[in-house]
Amino acid sequence: MSPAVVPPLGARIRQARLERGRSLRALAREVGVSPSLVSQIETGKSQPSVSTLYAITTALGISVESLFDVRESVVASSPGSSPGTVPHALAALAAEPGRRIGPLVGAGGRETLELDSGVVWERLGRVPGAETGFLLVTYRPGGSSSGSGALMRHPGTEYGYLTSGELVLTLGFEEYTLRPGDSVCFESTTPHRYRNDGEVPAVGVWFVSGDVQ
Repeated sequence: MSPAVVPPLGARIRQARLERGRSLRALAREVGVSPSLVSQIETGKSQPSVSTLYAITTALGISVESLFDVRESVVASSPGSSPGTVPHALAALAAEPGRRIGPLVGAGGRETLELDSGVVWERLGRVPGAETGFLLVTYRPGGSSSGSGALMRHPGTEYGYLTSGELVLTLGFEEYTLRPGDSVCFESTTPHRYRNDGEVPAVGVWFVSGDVQ
């Protein structure tokens, strides 16, 4: 089975930006990138790096997790249904049963986001209303969370477990090499960056708690 179709990332970002009355130039200035890059991301001509994606979602006050969900903005605006409430969660489950995530997600049914700099995210599951991101993360050889080498920071607490390959984590002023079986956990507000210096993909399971804003 092929991975499940995910709504265009750029279209979701543009929707969120317009809903907040933010101009393209203002968002670019806040994120620290060029307006042309934001435009290319919104039109699907370019994919953001992990660090740029987190910077954009933080600036817009949305979660990375929400970018997987085509129906989330519709459900969130339903009368009598506030984000984080039980009715909101039930509405999200019922909104589109064909795309519902969980309780079981088959290997061929994972929703996938292809990001810049050789990074792939596959969603392993979702409980509507829960402030978590549960992902299978792949860093291809030479892949990095930031093409420019900049460190990123974002809301949440990050937990990771590497299953194959090697991944270098820069965390603050320290650098660590993760090998299969190694795990990490830290506050995501600490500046950090991942990169794969090896010749094989680095694959692991990542869990970000508190990402939903």
